[in-house]
Amino acid sequence: MKNIVIAIDGYSSCGKSTTAKAVAAELGYAYIDTGAMYRGVTLYLLEHNISFEDLPRVEEALHQMQITFKRNRRSGRNELCLDGSIREDEIRQMRISNAVSEVSVIPAVRHAMVRQQQRMARKRGVVMDGRDIGTTVFPDAEVKIFMTADVYTRAMRRQVELAAKGEEVSLDDIVQNLQKRDYLDSTRAESPLRRAADAVLLDTSHITLDEQVDFVLERVSSVLVDGLRAAENG
Repeated sequence: MKNIVIAIDGYSSCGKSTTAKAVAAELGYAYIDTGAMYRGVTLYLLEHNISFEDLPRVEEALHQMQITFKRNRRSGRNELCLDGSIREDEIRQMRISNAVSEVSVIPAVRHAMVRQQQRMARKRGVVMDGRDIGTTVFPDAEVKIFMTADVYTRAMRRQVELAAKGEEVSLDDIVQNLQKRDYLDSTRAESPLRRAADAVLLDTSHITLDEQVDFVLERVSSVLVDGLRAAENG
């Protein structure tokens, strides 16, 4: 069985990251949270008081910052490191959510992150989630999933996540944030959020996490079996 790339794209708070992590763990694959990378860039720009519109300074920052992932042995999670420091909690704050789509539309940012993502997954055997994995980062991914869910369902999930970290945000504010991000992500000129022609749609509005994971694993199994048969008959 060859190692493959599993691309999971879709809207915010559909369960992409949680599902991708579980699938990666089940298969023994690496997991890469590309959304965290854009959040890391956003955090860096905000902390260094760099305007998102100051493109020369943004490009300079991209050359200076170092974004990596470090595995937390206790939790088993890959956590984002910015210049050597773990910043996982900070990048999940609402202030980053409110700004990340504005950073993601900057062509230089997208080009830099895509190059890094492609390097990370060059040996395949990876589950990667984001907005443009199946369309731009790995258009040749063997498995492509596009996740969606009702915006209010997504907002309630996000509210629970924030509350667990001590950040109280109204449901209306979260809905507005998600709708704004959906619009910016879907209409940006550079690698917009869209479903790849060969991506399988997964609506998570009314299904459990286990059902989401099983859906993806069944798709992976089908693709691997078809590949094995093709190799045997070839």
